[in-house]
Amino acid sequence: MGYRVAVVGATGNVGREMMQVLAEREFPCDEVAAVASPRSTGSEVEFGDTGKMLKCRNIEHFDFAGWDIALFAAGSGPAKEYAPKAAAAGCIVIDNSSLYRMDPDVPLVVPEVNPDAIDGYTAKNIIANPNCSTAQLVVALKPLHDAATIKRVVVSTYQSVSGAGKAGMDELFTQSRAIFVGDPVEPQKFTKQIAFNVIPHIDSFLDDGSTKEEWKMVVETKKILDPRIKLNATCVRVPVFVGHSEAVNIEFENELSAEAAMDILREAPGVMLIDKREDGGYITPVECVGDAATFVSRVREDPTVENGLTMWVVSDNLRKGAALNAVQIAELLGRRHLKKG
Repeated sequence: MGYRVAVVGATGNVGREMMQVLAEREFPCDEVAAVASPRSTGSEVEFGDTGKMLKCRNIEHFDFAGWDIALFAAGSGPAKEYAPKAAAAGCIVIDNSSLYRMDPDVPLVVPEVNPDAIDGYTAKNIIANPNCSTAQLVVALKPLHDAATIKRVVVSTYQSVSGAGKAGMDELFTQSRAIFVGDPVEPQKFTKQIAFNVIPHIDSFLDDGSTKEEWKMVVETKKILDPRIKLNATCVRVPVFVGHSEAVNIEFENELSAEAAMDILREAPGVMLIDKREDGGYITPVECVGDAATFVSRVREDPTVENGLTMWVVSDNLRKGAALNAVQIAELLGRRHLKKG
């Protein structure tokens, strides 16, 4: 016996990826519903590469009663309106938006990092999926934190345009083509030209000069991994379609050599260490697309602090940063609580 699963926001980048991951991982579904906004009602989306087409249902009229799990990939607005309704109907919500992440009654879960946190879902019947840049970071940090206790992290991100949705991907494509043929470039989704450029600005600015994306990385890492960790982030949008990269500098309480760190990372769940210390002996965003792993490369000691390491972390932001992590949460939920399939 399997689950009845609703994918909310099924026509978007992350929603489609959720369908793909559910099919690839053979998640035990008796029924899958594609749920979307009224304007997408009646359109069809494919369930992975199975050839099975699902007709989109209108979220305004969808009855969540009798459904086991709802994977929400529709943004904070729909999550605010419909996630509590789904939860009240007995459907467990796994939400990809930022809306519930810092709610003390909602667990924020990365299964390789804090699986026990999922047990708190019963407070509201909602589980939060972390920000894409946070998810891959904590997967790489967790085994090192267990070994030597992290005091401080400084991270610079190189985030792909797919993190801004389909409009971001379309803008990179349109601007790149316009530049090649000599047409004018007009930013619409982003604040400045993204083609052949980088933009040190993701989400809105806060009073202290940081952006909301940077704030998310700080508070989410603390909630998921350890509230004592100090973190400073600079989040940058780069002209890459899919795949987020991060340059991570870590200061530990205890000594941890680069060699020991690599030994730990080789065995860590969800991590793939690719560090050959030669030309091409590392992973770039293009190579991580479609993969479930969080890739770590260029692990080396930082001589500027007493116990410091630097590393390069890359992951498919539509997968581990969103759809894959949500499905992994659903799998964990099934193993620990729902006991079907």
